[in-house]
Amino acid sequence: MTPFHTDTHMTPHQPGFSGGHLDRADHLRADDAALYALRLDPRARVLSLVGFDPFLTAEGTLAWGPVNTLDPDAVLILLGLLDGSAHFVVLHEQPNEAPLFRSPRVMEVLSVLGPQDMAIYGAARSLLDWHGRHRFCGRCGGATKAHKAGWGRRCTVCESEHFPRVDPVVIMLAEHGGRALVGRQASWPPGRYSALAGFLEPGETMEEAVARELFEEAGVRATRVRYVTSQPWPFPAQLMLACVAEVQSDALRIATEEIEDAIWVSRDDVKAALAGEPEAKFLAPPRYAVAYTLLRHWAET
Repeated sequence: MTPFHTDTHMTPHQPGFSGGHLDRADHLRADDAALYALRLDPRARVLSLVGFDPFLTAEGTLAWGPVNTLDPDAVLILLGLLDGSAHFVVLHEQPNEAPLFRSPRVMEVLSVLGPQDMAIYGAARSLLDWHGRHRFCGRCGGATKAHKAGWGRRCTVCESEHFPRVDPVVIMLAEHGGRALVGRQASWPPGRYSALAGFLEPGETMEEAVARELFEEAGVRATRVRYVTSQPWPFPAQLMLACVAEVQSDALRIATEEIEDAIWVSRDDVKAALAGEPEAKFLAPPRYAVAYTLLRHWAET
C-alpha cells in the first residue's frame, strides 16, 4: 500500500493511532476462497495480545506470530495486507467478552509504540471491542456471528447485517485574547489539563457541537470554529475531531459535574507544558493524544 499523506492543516505532530500502513483489503473481505488462501500462506501473521493489550518485542514493536500454529477453527479478523501477506487478530467468540475501558498497562505501552504500530493496534482493539459488545442482533435479539473477515456480524435468526460504528467526538481549545482554555477531570493525574471534549449529538454539525460543549462545560460562547485535525481513539471507537474556537469572553462558568477545573493559558505556558518543564503551569496530555497535537498546533501558530 502506498503511504498516504494526511493534510492536517500543517499540524507539526501526527496524532497517535493514525498513519497505519496496512492495506485493509476491503475487496477480499467477502471472498472466502481468497481469505482461506491468505490464511494458509506461511507468511501470514497474527497479532500477539495479552488479553486485549499489545504484546511488545524487545525492540518495543508489536509482536506477531505465525497463523499456521493456530487452531484451524480459530476465528480471525483480517487487519490488512503488507507486501501481500495477511495480518490477522484472533477473535475469541466468548459471551460478554469485551476489553476493559483502559488498563494501566496499555497506557504505558502506548508511550513506546511507533505511529504505524499504534494505528494497527488501535484498529484491532476497536474491532475486538465492537465484536464483544454486539453478540446479539439489535433488530430481533438473535445471536450474531462474525462475517466479512471480521468486519461485520450477521444475525443467525433474521440475517440482518451489522457493521462497526465510530462515534464522533469534538475536542477543542477555546481561544480569547491570545490565550487558550484547558480543563481537567478529577480522575486525571494531579496537575494535568487538556482540551475540553464531548460527543456529537444527533442533528448537530461539528461546529455546533463545539459551541454547545464549550458553553455547557465552561460557559463561554463560540463565535468562530476552525477544524485542525482528527484522530481515531480506540477506547472503544471514537473519532476525535480537533478544533479551535474563538469565544466572546474569557469569563468562565464551570460545570463542576462535567469538569473539575478550567484555566486560561498562554502560548508560553503551553510550550513549557509540552516541553515537560518542572515549573510549567500544567501537566500536558500524553504525546499520543490528539489534545497534545492540538495544543502544539495552537502554540506554534
